[in-house]
Amino acid sequence: MGVAMMEEQDLRRIPETAYLNAENAARYRAILHFCYRRHEHMQTFVYPEEIFRELAQTSFFAAYTEEQLAQDLAQLEAWGNLTAQQEVARAHNIAEFKRKRFRYQCTPYTVEIERMVERLRGLGDSFGGSLETTQFDRLLSHLSSLLLDAAGQSDEQLLQTWEDLLHYFRTLVENASDYLAHLRSAKVEERMQTSAFLAYKDMFTQYLRSFVLGLQRAAQQVSALLEQAEDETLQAVFGRLADRWHIIHALDESASREAYLAEVRERWQVLREWFLGTEYHASELSVLGDETIETIRRITRFAQRIAQERQTLRSRKAEYLDLAGMFLACEGKREADALASVVFGASRSRHFQVTPRASEDIHGHIEAEPPMVVPLTARRRGAASRRHVSAVRDRSEEKAAALAAYTKRQAELREMLASLVVDGEIDFAHLPVLRTEVRRALLSWVDRCLPQKGKAVALENGARMRLVLDSPSARVCVRSEDGDLWMPALRLVMEDAGETGGLSDGGR
Repeated sequence: MGVAMMEEQDLRRIPETAYLNAENAARYRAILHFCYRRHEHMQTFVYPEEIFRELAQTSFFAAYTEEQLAQDLAQLEAWGNLTAQQEVARAHNIAEFKRKRFRYQCTPYTVEIERMVERLRGLGDSFGGSLETTQFDRLLSHLSSLLLDAAGQSDEQLLQTWEDLLHYFRTLVENASDYLAHLRSAKVEERMQTSAFLAYKDMFTQYLRSFVLGLQRAAQQVSALLEQAEDETLQAVFGRLADRWHIIHALDESASREAYLAEVRERWQVLREWFLGTEYHASELSVLGDETIETIRRITRFAQRIAQERQTLRSRKAEYLDLAGMFLACEGKREADALASVVFGASRSRHFQVTPRASEDIHGHIEAEPPMVVPLTARRRGAASRRHVSAVRDRSEEKAAALAAYTKRQAELREMLASLVVDGEIDFAHLPVLRTEVRRALLSWVDRCLPQKGKAVALENGARMRLVLDSPSARVCVRSEDGDLWMPALRLVMEDAGETGGLSDGGR
């Protein structure tokens, strides 16, 4: 397609690639590579705590802080590399809900960019999102040839069998993870909730069920081959693969037989753990089956909901006439009451309100739950609740003492802030260890000066100050009693020679 045929949106800049060459590209690439590897293992959402724990294991991120991680995640979200979703399922109170605990998911652009980087390293292959049982059949065929028919193959044929096995395994993993991530996307979920989804619901569900059946059938055979493979046979096969590969790359000085042999063993271990799992986690094969079954259940729920909505909109006149005929045919009131109890339910019902369960276990029984005490109040008209009459106490002395203590604290705060002014300015790079109230006052001044972009701000006592940022990239650590805060290297310049003011405002 020529440039003349391209539309305007095809010529726009791609902000999703900005992280590859940004100022902090190493940090951005490490974060997105971790999220991408989780996506490849069908773990769609990643939490900031997991990212920070992974990065902290390398010496390059020894001085990396959680505040820097939060800033990097916000920047990647602004570029469109990550999408954030607030985690509200575990919030037990309003305070936890307001803290807005997020989890992050790679965008399709980011997944494709990371895969492009992997291909540039020579480690990837083409893929397409689908769930096909033929991929298991091909993988099973080549695995059988590698383990059971290695003696009947030449070294050249054995190396080709190994490479084909890896190709089908990569294709299977990439296709499955892409397809399931696509089914969990917001766009597909929105489409599943439309009436047009019912037209191909049965066909789509049958497609997923056939994949599950094929997966279960082939998985048993593949797992049996992997479990029965003897270590001596594997080492012999790996040695032949390394010898053949070394012959092909004999002219390459950087080619090492030992390095390739270690790579073969590592890839075999990945293949084995994907099908069999480890003592620490279940196999990815079982996860794939569970995800597919859960997708079928979700599709069924959406279809049932749409059908119920349609049911409520259609006319039920004929049903009401049939019901009226059934009541007309009743021989007496007792029979009519019995029919009414079936059609309309109990005539008298009581509603009970319960507190949240102590355990979220869906298999728990109600007998194991602790009893809830509900105080009952009179509901008849004119019934008033009991009121306890108490005398009005004189608290003037307590108020005066509280005011005096508050005034004393504010005076001390003003003195401490005045001691930080050196040559008419407060330099955050040379601050001592601060008390908590002093740190809060300084940050409140910074918050008031930030919107003015270098212009002076008038405080309540008439003093004026302005915020100066000498180097956007420089960062300093402000230490206080309640922790350390990494922030840009700022200075608060006092333009008036009056008292270091705004203390009452800043100390709130």
